[in-house]
Amino acid sequence: MTMARWNPWQDLNTLQRQINQLFEEDMQPSTLLERGLTRVPAAELQETAEAIHLRLEIPGVDAKDVDLQVTDKAVYISGERKSTTKTEEKGVFKSEFHYGKFQRVIPLPTRIQNTNVKAEYKDGILNLLLPKAEDEKHKVVKINLESVG
Repeated sequence: MTMARWNPWQDLNTLQRQINQLFEEDMQPSTLLERGLTRVPAAELQETAEAIHLRLEIPGVDAKDVDLQVTDKAVYISGERKSTTKTEEKGVFKSEFHYGKFQRVIPLPTRIQNTNVKAEYKDGILNLLLPKAEDEKHKVVKINLESVG
């Protein structure tokens, strides 16, 4: 039986190389688009006694390119990004563009009045005020406790 020295640093170097390759190859925009991956809007959900506040981040998307549907249990958002950036510096032109369709379904923690939703879209941030359904606002649940003993 041959004994070999184990070098933990070699394993760490191999792991570091693999992680670097992952970020170099798989995170390039062209690779992401080829695999069908799209960026979904980031969402922030806050619940108060009267309503649910939902913020969605959709920069670079015109309001006309957003389809927003609200049911009493979920928010459905889809759209298409069409953004182009062109710059010129010292006679060199640079152009970047990002585009693609996105969609997201956000389930809501309680039922809402989807006929009274208020929406505001400004600077790439969509704010939704989703008032709770009347029976959800005043819902009190009694919990019976059994003593263990």
